[in-house]
Amino acid sequence: MIRWSLTFLVIAVVAAIFGFGGIAAGAAYISKIIFFVFLVLLIVSLVRGAAKKV
Repeated sequence: MIRWSLTFLVIAVVAAIFGFGGIAAGAAYISKIIFFVFLVLLIVSLVRGAAKKV
């Protein structure tokens, strides 16, 4: 999932360089959402893994 976030981030940067403001903003927004979903899933996974060890 982090790979998708980085992919959209690169798309946003490339679109911003070429002056496509709307596309860059959309790709950056999608990248941000995917990144936060990744963080939530990471935290849930770490908590569940720590609970199994106890």
